[in-house]
Amino acid sequence: MPLVDMPLEKLKEYRGINPCPSDIDEYWDMALLEMNNLAPDVSLVPAKFKVPAAECFDLYFTGVKGARIHAKFVRPKAIANPVPAVLEFHGYSGSAGDWAHLLTYAGQGCCIAAMDCRGQAGGSEDVGGVKGTTLRGHIIRGLGSDDPHDLLFRHIFLDTAQLAKIVMDFPEVDEKRVFAKGGSQGGGLTIACAALEPRIRKAAPMYPFLSDYRRVWQMDLAVNAYEELKKFFRNFDPRHEREEEIFTKLGYVDIKNIAKRIKAEVLMATGLMDTICPPSTQFAAYNRIVSPKNVVIYPDFGHERLPDFDDMTMAFLLGA
Repeated sequence: MPLVDMPLEKLKEYRGINPCPSDIDEYWDMALLEMNNLAPDVSLVPAKFKVPAAECFDLYFTGVKGARIHAKFVRPKAIANPVPAVLEFHGYSGSAGDWAHLLTYAGQGCCIAAMDCRGQAGGSEDVGGVKGTTLRGHIIRGLGSDDPHDLLFRHIFLDTAQLAKIVMDFPEVDEKRVFAKGGSQGGGLTIACAALEPRIRKAAPMYPFLSDYRRVWQMDLAVNAYEELKKFFRNFDPRHEREEEIFTKLGYVDIKNIAKRIKAEVLMATGLMDTICPPSTQFAAYNRIVSPKNVVIYPDFGHERLPDFDDMTMAFLLGA
C-alpha cells in the first residue's frame, strides 16, 4: 500500500499530538453563548440567477463581531411539507461557487445553503480588528493576541453553527433532517459545524483540514495550505521558545479537540497519499468522534477528487 504517513492500522488508533487547552469546553460554551445572544438580522434577497424548478437567494446574517456573512440558499419550488436541508462548506481560499452545482440537491427536493467564509473569495465580510500579522492565512489570524477568542477560525466555526441554526428555523426546512458536507477546509468546517450544533443529523467531511497542527509541522508539511504555521514561527518565534504556548492556543480551533461534541452520524473520506492534509491529522479528529461513523479509504489518492464519494455522500445524507 502507498504510504506518506502512518500505516493504516496505526491511523485507526492515532488521536493526535497538538495540545488541547484545559478549558476547551468552557471556551466553546462561552463562544456559543455569544453567538446565541446575537440578533442575526437574517435577510433573503432573490438572486439574479433563475431556474424553473428552484428558487435561489442570497442569504445574509450578522455573525459574531458584527460581520455580515453571506451564503447562497436554494430551495425547491412548491414545497408542501418541510424538507431536508444540506449545509455546504468550501475549500480554503474559495467561495460558495456557482449556483448550478447547488441544484443537484435542490433537484432531490432539498434545501441547500453554501456559506462563504469570512475574508476568502466569496461575499462574507472580514471585520478584522486583531493584533499581529494579517499578511497571509486565516489559521494564524488572531494568534498574536492575548485573547484566544480573537482567533479568526473561532469566528468562522461559529458562522457555520449560526448558519445551521438559521436554516433550521426556516419554515420550509425539517430541523430534524439538516446535514453538513464539504472537503478540505469544508471538511474541517463540516466537523466544526456538527460539533457546535448538535442537531446536525449527518455530516460528510472529505479529507478535513484544520486538525492536529503540530503533527503537520512535525511532518515538515507546513507548506501549501498550512504554510502560514511555518511563516508564523519564522517571523514571531524563530527559536520556538513559545512553541507549546502557540500550539496550545491553536488547539482552541483544532477540530480534533471538539470532535467529541458531535452527535451526528459521520461519513468521512481519506486519501492515504494526501500531503496537504496528512491522513494522520484527519484520523486524529475521526478517532475522537463517539457518534456512529464510517471512513472510506482511497489508498492511491491524495488531496484531489475522490471517485464516487459525491455519490456516496448524497446517498448517505438523503438515505433513510
